[in-house]
Amino acid sequence: MTVRTFDVVVLGGGSGGYACALRAAQLGLSVALVEQDKVGGTCLHSGCIPTKALLHAAEIADSARDAIQFGVHATFDHVEMGAVHRYKDAVVSRLFKGLTGLISGRGIEIIAGAGRVVGPRSVAVGGETVTGRNLVIATGSTTRTLPGLELDGVRTLSSEHALKLDRVPEAVVILGGGVIGCEFASAWRSFGAAVTVIEALPRLVPGEEESSSLVLERAFRRRGINVRTDTAYAKHEDTEAGVLVHVSRGDSVEADLMLVAVGRTPTTADIGLEQHGVRLNRDFVVTDERLSTDVDGVYAVGDVVAGLQLAHRGFAHGVFVAEEIAGLDPVPVQDELVPRVTYSNPEVASVGLTEVAARARYGDDVETQTYDLGGNGKSQIMRAQGQIKLVRKTGGPVVGVHMVGEGVGELISEAQMICGWEAFPSDVARLIHAHPTQGEALGEAHLALAGKPLHAHN
Repeated sequence: MTVRTFDVVVLGGGSGGYACALRAAQLGLSVALVEQDKVGGTCLHSGCIPTKALLHAAEIADSARDAIQFGVHATFDHVEMGAVHRYKDAVVSRLFKGLTGLISGRGIEIIAGAGRVVGPRSVAVGGETVTGRNLVIATGSTTRTLPGLELDGVRTLSSEHALKLDRVPEAVVILGGGVIGCEFASAWRSFGAAVTVIEALPRLVPGEEESSSLVLERAFRRRGINVRTDTAYAKHEDTEAGVLVHVSRGDSVEADLMLVAVGRTPTTADIGLEQHGVRLNRDFVVTDERLSTDVDGVYAVGDVVAGLQLAHRGFAHGVFVAEEIAGLDPVPVQDELVPRVTYSNPEVASVGLTEVAARARYGDDVETQTYDLGGNGKSQIMRAQGQIKLVRKTGGPVVGVHMVGEGVGELISEAQMICGWEAFPSDVARLIHAHPTQGEALGEAHLALAGKPLHAHN
C-alpha cells in the first residue's frame, strides 16, 4: 500500500473542505483533498447553486405572469422543466469547471475515492494511505428524513430528488417549513403547483425572528400557498394519483408527491472517526471554538460541526482552520455573526440576535425598530412588501438585523458588517445610502433607531 504525507489532508471536498485546501495551499502548505464524488459538494451540485437557479427561473415566471402590473403586456405560457434543468446544469457545470481549475492551479492533490480514517491523522483511499501533519474532517451532511419515512424518489422526495424532477407537479406537500421547505414551496408555486407546507413548530423558518416568520407566512398565503403550522406529519400512503398525507390534526392532504425537508444530518458515520479518538455528539464532531477536536492535529469544519449548516459558514471554517494550521492566529468564526438568507419570494435575511435572544442576554436593556418597506422608493418600484427590524442593546450597538421582502438578501452583507463591527445606530445613520435603492431602507431604519427618522412616521 502506498503511503504519502502532506502538511494537510482534507477529508471532503465541499464548501468547507475545498476552502480549507485552497487557503492552505495559498499559505504554502502541501495539501491532499480526498473526495468521493465531485469537488464543490452539496452546495455546488445539489444545494445552494442549483436551488437558486431554480428560484431564479421561478422569479422569471412570476415576472412574466405579473408583467401587466408594470404596464408590460406579456404572456405566461408554461414552464418547460427540461429547459430549466439545462439552464441550471449549465450554471453548475461552469462553476465546477472553474473550481477544478482553481484547485489544480494551486497545486492541490485531489485523491478520488471514499476516504476512511485509519489513524490519528491518516486516511485510506482505495489502495493508498495519505497522512497529514494535520487532518481536517469536512465530510458535510446528507438529507435527513423522519423515522420510518422512506424516500422512494417518486412519490416521496428529498431535495436532491426534487432538483431533478422532470415536470411541474399539480400539487405537492412539503414536510418542513424551514429554509429548504420554504424555498421549494416558493419555486413550485411560481411554476404553477398547488403547494401545502406542513410545519410541526408554530411558525415558518422557526430559527428566524418571529415577526419575519409572520410576514413570510402572510406573503405565502397571499400567493396561495397553504401553510399549516403547529401540524405534525403522522403517516402517508400511496394512492393511484400520488400520496395521501395524514397529519396530527386528524385530517389529510392529497398531492402528486411529498417533499421531505426536515433538515440535514452530518456525514460522520462509518468513516472511522470514533475509532481514532474523534468524539461525536448526536453525530456532530465535537470541537472547541478553534475547531480543534480532542485529537491533536485533527480539525473539523462545515456541516459536521454543530450549528448553522450553511455553505458560507463552511467557507469561513475552512479558511480559519487553514490559517490556524499555518500559525496565523485567526479570529474564531462566531455563528451569531453568520448571515442567513432564505431565498423564497419574499426573501428572509438576518444576522445577529433575535429580539428574544437579545432579551435573554441583556434583559430589558434592548431596543427595537421596525421599518416598513412601504416607505422605501425602490421597494415601491419593485412592488416589494416587507420590513426591516433592528435589535440593539440599549445605549449600545446593533446586535441583530432581520429583513423580509423581495431582494433583501442582497442587503445582508451590509447588515453583517453593522453587527460584526458593533456599529451604533448613529454610526450607520450618518452614512449616505444611494437613492433610490433598497439599501436606503437599512439607512432609514438606523436613522429612526438613532432618534432622527426621515421617511418614517415616528
